[in-house]
Formats: sequence, C-alpha cells, structure tokens
Amino acid sequence: MNTIRSVCVYCGSSPGQDDAYVRSGQALGRAIAAAGLRLVYGGGTKGIMGAVADGVIRAGGKVTGIIPRFLISKEATEAALSRLDELVITENMHERKHTMFEKSDAFVALPGGIGTVEEIVEIMTWAQLGRHRKPIVFVNVRGFWNPMLALLDHMRTEGFVHSSHLVQPIVVDDPDAVIAAILAEAVADGVPSSGVSSVIDKM
Repeated sequence: MNTIRSVCVYCGSSPGQDDAYVRSGQALGRAIAAAGLRLVYGGGTKGIMGAVADGVIRAGGKVTGIIPRFLISKEATEAALSRLDELVITENMHERKHTMFEKSDAFVALPGGIGTVEEIVEIMTWAQLGRHRKPIVFVNVRGFWNPMLALLDHMRTEGFVHSSHLVQPIVVDDPDAVIAAILAEAVADGVPSSGVSSVIDKM
C-alpha cells in the first residue's frame, strides 16, 4: 500500500469567476487537515492557492509552501507566508516542481490556469512513463475540468496515450470526497511511493 502522508494541490493563484472555486479550495484544505495529512503546494497566498492553505491552517493542519524567489512578490505576501510551518524557496520553476513531487504522495488539481494544467499534465506524463504510481485527482468543480477530461479521452481514442492504464486520474466533483478517493486508490495500488525521485531527475 502507498503510504499517504502529504497531498500536493495544484490550483490557480487567482480566485476565478465563480465563488465555488475558492470555497472548494477551503473545503479541500479542511479535509486534508482533518485527515492528518500535510498540504504541499506552490506557496501562493492569494486566490485558490491561498484558500487551500488557509483551510488547512485554520483546521490545525501542516502546510509546506514551495515557491520560486521571483514569484514571491506576485503570488504571496511575507505576512501570509509566515503562517506556513515550512517554506521552501527555489531558484526556478523546474526546482519548484521537482521539490513538490519529492515531498508529495498524491496530486490534486483544483481549477486553475495554464500553470495548473502544465503541472498536472507533467505528473500524468511521468505516470505514463512508469516513473510513479501516486494517485492523481481532478476536482471537477462545476464541471471545470470537463474540457480537459474530454481531451484526454480524445487522445486515448486516437491512440496517443500510451500505457493508458497508467494514466487513470480520479475525478471527483466534491472536494470533501478527495481524501477518501486518494486513500482508496493507495490501498488498491499496493506499490511503494518512494524511490522514484532520482529517475525523475534524469528526465
């Protein structure tokens, strides 16, 4: 069984047009804390990112923020960052993404923009290449991820998703259902989640 100790959340540094997006971030944060898990995220303190971290902190949970130095002034404030119990400042985006991968046992995508898509697609790419078998979850708030899920189905149909059995993200509509889905997937998978970071480094 994969041991789930921490959950990486990818999401927007903006709140989006629908209040449901921020509420979903807060709810997921509370659920992560309630399960005794650590949040690993991009370190931003604004938008949905800030909502997730705030949800964890207010519920008494632990938060690791990982942010490139050049983004601190854009996505965070020093006062808000001081609330995190662990802050990792990286020199670039590649180092940030790799550190997030190393510190996480599962990956969750809430609504977000191009950066969110890029991050979760990279995690799915590594899964397709057999470099990890950590749970991947799309939180489909108000159908936000429907176009993305349709594209994945289209790529499979057209024969462009190889080893598709390794790229089977979990899709849930309710952020409160995320942790149960991750834990169930970890039990079913039964493969240790450690020992792959050195392989990812070489990709």
